Amino acid sequence: MSLNKEIIIALDEGTTNAKAIALDARGAVVAKCARPLNIQTPREGWVEQSGELLLAASLAVVRQVIDAVGAHNVAALAISNQRETAIGWYRASGQPLGPALSWQCSRTADFCHALREQGREAEIKTVTGLPVAPLFSASKMRWLLDATPNARALAKQGEICLGTIDSWLLWHFTGGAAFCCDYSNASRTQLLNLQRGEWDDDMLELFGIPRRALPEIRPSSGLFGHTQGLAGIPDGIPLLAMIGDSHAALFAHGLGAAGCVKATYGTGSSVMVPVAPAQGDVKSLATTVAWHDGEKLVYGLEGNIPHTGDAVAWMVESTGLSELPEAELAQALSTLPASVDSTLGVYFVPALTGLGAPWWDEQARGLIHGLSRGVKRAHLIRAALESITYQIADVVVAMRQHGDFTLKALMVDGGPTKNDWLMQYQADLLGCPVMRSDVAELSAIGAALLARKALLHIDSEQLRHYLPEHITFQPDMARHGRLQKRWFAWQNAVQLARSTK
Repeated sequence: MSLNKEIIIALDEGTTNAKAIALDARGAVVAKCARPLNIQTPREGWVEQSGELLLAASLAVVRQVIDAVGAHNVAALAISNQRETAIGWYRASGQPLGPALSWQCSRTADFCHALREQGREAEIKTVTGLPVAPLFSASKMRWLLDATPNARALAKQGEICLGTIDSWLLWHFTGGAAFCCDYSNASRTQLLNLQRGEWDDDMLELFGIPRRALPEIRPSSGLFGHTQGLAGIPDGIPLLAMIGDSHAALFAHGLGAAGCVKATYGTGSSVMVPVAPAQGDVKSLATTVAWHDGEKLVYGLEGNIPHTGDAVAWMVESTGLSELPEAELAQALSTLPASVDSTLGVYFVPALTGLGAPWWDEQARGLIHGLSRGVKRAHLIRAALESITYQIADVVVAMRQHGDFTLKALMVDGGPTKNDWLMQYQADLLGCPVMRSDVAELSAIGAALLARKALLHIDSEQLRHYLPEHITFQPDMARHGRLQKRWFAWQNAVQLARSTK
């Protein structure tokens, strides 16, 4: 590798966008590109995406960023990806079995319910750290095999690959030479033995997943392979990091500092905090691998919420605000909730495909509770934004059950965090500082940091001067006390949403 190669390009393949950024030797973003992605909902509760379009968009943004900085300056690639989304493909051709089943998809709810009825949840939680829910990849992989003729037999013969999106992208970026995933993505499948850090035979048998169909598990920071056979992208660029997007954001916030809880506000939300040791003793939350930095495994405690930004998007469409230009819409989402003193008793429970942590009720359905004649659009928009803060607060309360948990600050990132009103409400509700990173590409930066660690052969702590700065929202403790009544009323509304099952 020539000495002038200093650029790291990080791909963040998310649910609604594929983004790529280029970072120079100082960690500054010098180029970026994004492309939107489509989501299909062919039936109630079914959410899927085209794996081929995910790949095409990812290649396009990486190619454009490489063109912007010059291929001769690129030292390495890194990938962060939407998690739990499962895809299968034929090893010989690289063609997918069908659509990628999104992390939001609840088509396996009946199977998950059957596992609970059989009394298997405690065993699964002990081994994998994850509660039984259609969110996780294993039941989706099982569904893909069941839905494809002769697929399970082919998988046993090693002719079908099953993976999360990181392994799908790596396979194609390397021309089929590398079939791997990292520890963070593996820990979201419900097939990883959390203590041993390897695929678990009992879980493979339970979900009917042949071991030969699964990727090799590697540290999040390290060599995964080299680019090969890609139009417009030179051969031989090393891929030095892969990590789930929420884990990457936690790494980029503070390298896993104790007491710093991370909340990513996106289509859904991940609330995660580093903990030690690995243990699954909080029933309503997931214990997961936060990352493997090439030297050690770091564990995390996490709550997954399927509908946060998605809840606001639904309300925006339902109230006609979606007709506004993007800049005007962003302004409206900041001014409308502040234009009214309250929601007039309205609570929006966005269980559009069920509830995630800490409720784990895929049969729950969304509701708008407390409507009265005086309720206007501003009240509904405010209720949608408040629903984000309540859901995140519910997860933080559940986290307090863990003996290693402390809360010094909530570190936040993602598109909705640009809303200052929302951030202040979150700080007041929790009664703790909310520290916002205004870097939109935080997950990509986390992946890039792990790639730079592998490139330079340095310790994680030596990456600290690359970390982005934060803007702090201090809580109003008098308002914090008043908001507890609203939070209690929200929880009553959640119970009403659950009673519809």
